[in-house]
Amino acid sequence: MPGMPTNGGGAIVPFRGEPGQGMPSPPPVRSIRHGVVPPIFRVYISWSSGNLLQVACLRPPNSEVCGGAEEVAGSVVEVNLGCGSSGGAEVEEEIDEAEMRRIEYGSVPAFALLQNRKNTLADAAAMSRMSAIPDCAEWWQYVLEYSKTIGNLLGNPDSPPALMIEDPKTILKVREKPTSLRAAWELLEIFYVDKQLQSWLPERLVDWLADFDCLLSAKDSTVYSKLSNFQKKLINLQIVEDDPDYWNGLSAALSVGWLDIVVNMLRFHGSYQLDQMDNRETENGLVEAVAVLVSTMPRLRPNLPTGKLGQCCKTRPDFVKAWEKWRGQVTKLECSAFWIQCGHQKTRDGLKILLHIMMGNIKELTASTSHWLELFASHFLYIRPFTVGFEGMHHLAQKCIQLKPSSGSNGLTGLIIGVLSENPEVVLAECTQNFGPWLVTHAMELLTADNDYADTMLHEERPNLGGISIEELHRLVYAQVLCSHSLTWQIAPTYLSSCLNQGLGLLEILLLKQPIQDNRLVLKTLEICRLCELDNVSANIMKIAGIYHWKHGRKGAGVYWFQQAHDKVHLDRIAQQLFERIGKSVTDDSFKQWEGLLELLGPDIGSAGGLEFLHRYRDFKRSLQQALDGRSGEAARQTVDFLIQLMRNPSTPQRFWLPLLHDSVELLNCKPRPLMNVAETTLLLNKLQELSLAKLRPDFSNNHLPSHALSSVRLALASNLARAVLEDP
Repeated sequence: MPGMPTNGGGAIVPFRGEPGQGMPSPPPVRSIRHGVVPPIFRVYISWSSGNLLQVACLRPPNSEVCGGAEEVAGSVVEVNLGCGSSGGAEVEEEIDEAEMRRIEYGSVPAFALLQNRKNTLADAAAMSRMSAIPDCAEWWQYVLEYSKTIGNLLGNPDSPPALMIEDPKTILKVREKPTSLRAAWELLEIFYVDKQLQSWLPERLVDWLADFDCLLSAKDSTVYSKLSNFQKKLINLQIVEDDPDYWNGLSAALSVGWLDIVVNMLRFHGSYQLDQMDNRETENGLVEAVAVLVSTMPRLRPNLPTGKLGQCCKTRPDFVKAWEKWRGQVTKLECSAFWIQCGHQKTRDGLKILLHIMMGNIKELTASTSHWLELFASHFLYIRPFTVGFEGMHHLAQKCIQLKPSSGSNGLTGLIIGVLSENPEVVLAECTQNFGPWLVTHAMELLTADNDYADTMLHEERPNLGGISIEELHRLVYAQVLCSHSLTWQIAPTYLSSCLNQGLGLLEILLLKQPIQDNRLVLKTLEICRLCELDNVSANIMKIAGIYHWKHGRKGAGVYWFQQAHDKVHLDRIAQQLFERIGKSVTDDSFKQWEGLLELLGPDIGSAGGLEFLHRYRDFKRSLQQALDGRSGEAARQTVDFLIQLMRNPSTPQRFWLPLLHDSVELLNCKPRPLMNVAETTLLLNKLQELSLAKLRPDFSNNHLPSHALSSVRLALASNLARAVLEDP
């Protein structure tokens, strides 16, 4: 849908009306970072996959370049039309173009390595008659290694800044800002790739929530937002236990399993201070008892990260035994008589709520959590601690959504629902709609790692898609996005070459459309052709480069590229043009003009087509000049050898036979002994006879030789033949 931009205050597509003037609310506005210097001549808008919109901005043709620097003539940008300010729009805002390019370039080696391993396993599976690649025992390990590499590329949310001095009253540690792209990738890795997590999948989900809880909602409150707000007001609090937000933050953190934060916040309690006016030993004992119970909570997982609290249980029987013992201690403390001796009402009530959470009280868990996913995670911590794998997860998620409905949709929550429903179509749709083509292209390998249904769905060739699969379709879409930018087009061949149906054809078009003005860009394009084994495309690019340089006066560069392409047709045409410039002797200026060009052809004259004659003719003229100057017998004999080779070679045009023989007349007449034997002289006489017959044709050219040239040559050859016969033994 092309359109001409108008003057609308800098807006590419202006709109009419203002809020309150016939419009109930202002229209949503998306800012586009297209990178094209104004003025913008034309705008093209087209739909891409999902709710992605492709906007192409072009400058006027033949526009002057500002400041003498090269400017981008146009750019194609994808705009995500997700609802509100969540999903894919958040991904665009939190990752700038330079960072996204770093991710795009960094993911190419991992993707290429995985495709190479897939092809190797496919060949091995075909030989061993295995049904599919996922059946190979090492395939999921390859995919896990690939996933870890991409995950590290997206950032590590646990990495703290260097040289950071922590405040003892810090609740939330300062760390690298997480991104929705990283959160989505790690979520797919947890549920689809890492088989080692199956026995402690709920615990891994709790860890994921601890890293990315801040991304769940931009409007609704979350545990992270509660703690963040309390962190800001903590500096002005004298007695923290009197503030309701303190106990709300404690219960919220405990409900999602952030045990280290809970214990740290309990240490803020005023009963730990040494300068106490009242007797608060019982109160402090209850606070410390709860802190000990929190720090010793059993966790069914192989290990605990550094700084995390809890009692690690690697096997299910050990966990069941430890859980029953720990839950008994919680119940015993809840029924203790020391609560009557605790004089601080808010402390008593707050600690009771913490104990009820650890005992799995659904009412307290619902009140302490803000988002349905937080309530979902709390169920696995305190109500269903023995859950393994996907057991009842989707049904539980639906119940939690009913108890904690969200006011706005979010790309991550939609993705989680799709994952828990074990529906690859929904997962793929959510990734396409909210996270863009990069994630879809690379995440499809995760979906098919150990899922036969997803593997069949993504690799089945569909007639409604032009005979290609869904996987190939998304790779082609991503490759088109890469091709639209001058800084990323060179990595698009990696993805196009993996699309066997339509990718190779598009790759040829991409390579042939690259500009050939810059030799470095041509060499880069040729290297891509070599890696992709596109010899025909490489030859065509070299021919195009040769034509361009020849037409723009760079004759040597043109001949070089024609030689590299083994293009005998164009080399023969060049030879015909050079033939017209050949002089009559080596002293002519016209000879020097094309002699330098022949030097550029190199020693490999076999690939030079019609220029092979010019090489030999140059050697003949040089040797002839040396023979006439030095009068040495060796130089004279070498000149005769060059002459015989030229006359025998079929590449020597007939119209140059007489000039060659006429140039040799003086050499043939100046020697007392014949320079040619009878057979060689007879060959030249036969050529001369052919010239006599050709002279009768109207298209015969004498190359501006004297009228007696033919007679002079005949006389010299006859004299040489007579002497050769006399000296022939």
